Amino acid sequence: MSNYTTVIFDFGGVITSSPFEAFNRLEAERGIPQNSIRRINAANPDGNAWALFERAEIDAQQFDMLFANEAAMIDVELRGADVLAVLAGDVRPEMVAALDRLKQRGFTLGCITNNVPSGKGAGMAVTDEKAAQVADIMMRFDHIIESSKAGIRKPDPRIYTMMCAALSVAPESCVYLDDLGINCKPAAALGMAAIKVTGGQQALTELGALLEVKLGSEP
Repeated sequence: MSNYTTVIFDFGGVITSSPFEAFNRLEAERGIPQNSIRRINAANPDGNAWALFERAEIDAQQFDMLFANEAAMIDVELRGADVLAVLAGDVRPEMVAALDRLKQRGFTLGCITNNVPSGKGAGMAVTDEKAAQVADIMMRFDHIIESSKAGIRKPDPRIYTMMCAALSVAPESCVYLDDLGINCKPAAALGMAAIKVTGGQQALTELGALLEVKLGSEP
């Protein structure tokens, strides 16, 4: 039997499709070099507009202007509001089904999400329908940490220890899933089993192997 009792999920890029896909589509539509948004957000990663907004240290209007200034520094014309408009990803039904399966098997579920105080709800939805869909998914978690409410964001190790404390579990009993390797590293350093998510089925196959539970559609 698996020794893991707890599974902690990132939201965007894990439960939903990756926002990077939406960023690339926006860049293509605007004739902007691919991955420009990721490049902007990678510069000064702890103090740029994105980091400040995920910690709720600035509001949407300030983010709009600061991001535009950072984009201009690499000769890109793009406002922060344009990025926020495409931020919410599409829900991956297979991941939601896996949440239900894990709950049925008695696993404790957590969610740590870097988000911003924009849009509707934890998933930053742009429509009431999507916000309701995300809210329904969030009800499956035993505890949720949103960076914009906690004032701390991944990959700060403290956000992972906050989750363990809230769930009263040791890191060694947890599996953590995130689509960014930089966010997986602190979880692994604490003793969690970390899975870098590149796709829904890949994540469920690796998670199922660790937990010794059949997940997704693998044979």
